Amino acid sequence: MFGKSQSLTGSPNNTITRDARNASTTTTNDDTQSALSREDINHDRLRFVENLVRIAVDKGGSDIHLRVGCAPVIRIDGDLVPIESSSTISVGEMEGIVSVMLRENERRMLDENRQIDTSLGLASIGRIRINVFFQRGTMAVAIRIIKTSIPTPEELGLPEVVYKLARLRSGLVLSTGATGSGKSTTLASLLNEINKRYPKHIITIEDPIEFLFRDVKSIVAQREIGIDAVTFSDAMAAALREDPDVIMLSDMRDYQSMEFAMNAAETGHLVLGTLHAPTAPDAINRIVGSFPAEAQNTIRTKLSQNLKAVLGQRLLPLKDSSGRVLASEVMIVTPRIQELILDPEKVGEIADLMRKSKSVDGVVSFDHNIFELYCNQRISEEVAIRYSTSPNDMGLKVRGFAN
Repeated sequence: MFGKSQSLTGSPNNTITRDARNASTTTTNDDTQSALSREDINHDRLRFVENLVRIAVDKGGSDIHLRVGCAPVIRIDGDLVPIESSSTISVGEMEGIVSVMLRENERRMLDENRQIDTSLGLASIGRIRINVFFQRGTMAVAIRIIKTSIPTPEELGLPEVVYKLARLRSGLVLSTGATGSGKSTTLASLLNEINKRYPKHIITIEDPIEFLFRDVKSIVAQREIGIDAVTFSDAMAAALREDPDVIMLSDMRDYQSMEFAMNAAETGHLVLGTLHAPTAPDAINRIVGSFPAEAQNTIRTKLSQNLKAVLGQRLLPLKDSSGRVLASEVMIVTPRIQELILDPEKVGEIADLMRKSKSVDGVVSFDHNIFELYCNQRISEEVAIRYSTSPNDMGLKVRGFAN
């Protein structure tokens, strides 16, 4: 049911200080199974959450799932793994766990909307992104673990051409991929390169804030929806009056945010945003298709003029089962790609252009990068074929039947 079958245990708990929502908690219990017991849930809910996050961090996990009637589950290298030593969580225990993670106003929003997104900082562990929602009439929690340090593009395994994007003065840059593929991490990495190199005013609009930036050469203002702004629309409307050089949107999920991004890019700002789309050509279709038919030609024109690059990504399991590796796609918008964006009948040719490219003009296809990972013995033949955009072509390449 959960992929890998294994029992997880954690390391000894250390002193942990929570952020301003609650007072700090100090524990020194070395028995992790006890730390995840029913007694722990009932008597020290904060300690339970902290120890659970620490176990996930120690095991290299990316997400934690809590549901009533079930033991906690951690996602490790893409697989869901139950913590078999932990007690199952009752309705009352889930109420208590949620109560230590949410502010008072967030709990009211949860009761009204039946779901809430927020984030939390745990000293000596890092930040977590939290989604609380209802299913089958009871609360459930999905926790995403955010690394404390912001990795460089090189550490993420992104192509070198990505560093050039930090030099852009205006335009739109998109990070695309499935949920959990690291889109936000890629944008944070690019944003931090700008922060380290140039004196800019950077504004982020996030729901919720994930990475915390410290001013280096730039000044960084981070606005969290629900705390620093009432709605995403309000924050976007105000952003252009706040003298920004760079604007980062955590999620372009509707045509209003997409239109804002293009308008801001058109007026001389550099805009970075994440978008759920499997490939760069799909990102173009996703944006254009979000608008009414009568507006789509105008949107194509704006997109062709202001889109500078699309960074796509997928996380692939390593050959030695030690973790996952990033496979990336980079589409730098060249004059030829601008022409193809403008013609709805020719957008499909962008994928062919990228497949045939060998990093010319900064264009790198998924399949080209995946084949490189296979040739470098980082992924297996089966993984290379399964994760490629064109499995049949990749099958021929890895077996030596195609160039």
